[in-house]
Amino acid sequence: MSIDPMNELAFYTLAGAPDCTRDLLDEVRGAEAMGIGACFVSERLNVKEAATVCGAVGAASQHIGIATAATNHNTRHPMVTAAHAMTMHHLTGGRFSLGLGRGIERVSRAFGLGAITTAQMEDFVGLMRRVWAGEAVVGHEGPAGRYPVLAMRGVEPAHIPMTLTAIGPNSLALGGRCFDAVVLHTFFSDETTARAVALVKAAAEQAGRDPDHVRVWACFATVGDHLPEPVRVKKTVGRMATYLQAYGDLMVAINEWDPAVLERFRLDPFVAGYPGALDHTATADELEHVATLIPDEWLAPAATGTPKQCVEAIRGQFDLGCDGVILHGAAPSELEPIVAEYSRTRSPDRFDHLVANPGGLSERVSP
Repeated sequence: MSIDPMNELAFYTLAGAPDCTRDLLDEVRGAEAMGIGACFVSERLNVKEAATVCGAVGAASQHIGIATAATNHNTRHPMVTAAHAMTMHHLTGGRFSLGLGRGIERVSRAFGLGAITTAQMEDFVGLMRRVWAGEAVVGHEGPAGRYPVLAMRGVEPAHIPMTLTAIGPNSLALGGRCFDAVVLHTFFSDETTARAVALVKAAAEQAGRDPDHVRVWACFATVGDHLPEPVRVKKTVGRMATYLQAYGDLMVAINEWDPAVLERFRLDPFVAGYPGALDHTATADELEHVATLIPDEWLAPAATGTPKQCVEAIRGQFDLGCDGVILHGAAPSELEPIVAEYSRTRSPDRFDHLVANPGGLSERVSP
């Protein structure tokens, strides 16, 4: 039995490294039944290719909002991305938001794609807006590339919301300047979260936009103590360790953490010699060792403990200025007691103005 959607809550389907892509079908149906309002889709170039996963989510759902968070603009031709988003827009009745991110630079360079810049993403957003609006873009030469013609025929113009995953100040400002929603990073301290929200909203205002038109999503690790301890360690220590492997300098800088701790983490013989992502293949014993390298305060920005404690932490993200909270790192079945407690104690009207589309405008503001 389903309940009314809580559009301020979201989850990531196929969190981490899934055993079976088809698991998303049960996840999405379960999330809708629980009242989770939106489903975010992260992309790994293995069995989590974003366009395919989004189509499956759209087909398996009735009212849940959907967003990529994120794919990269340079892995597909602009018209392929534009058509993907327009197809999802029609498939879902307007519930889809195209979400972009900067990606991991060393991975992009390894694939021969080069680093993604702020200018490229801003240029790409403009191209998508123009194509979806029905314009034929002719002779474009800009940071996103050189294209003789970009045009979409045979469909009505549409506004498709766009979402940006952001960590650093340049990305956060870009989100406020030209995106419809911004997804913050996991394990932001309270101070960092409040500062990031303020930066996004200020950038929107400086660009002549209404800050209320830009939804800011906290990406909040949600790992209740009803889960087995090895699972909790993987979803907290393992995930943080993987972020530090991939872009530790940025995480330390944005949170104003001690860089010497990161250096000790990197120089640890086990970490230095590990061949892949720690949250993917490290054993429970190995993660117990990694846990000794990561300060407790770095892992503190998360919803942990009893369902009541988790809900209190989730509500704290709204108090910091976030418009929505992605319950990160857990499948809906793992979130059930927490979502039930949240629903039971939810304010009946605080978020009723939010639409299902994670990047969509609230019903209290006009376009």
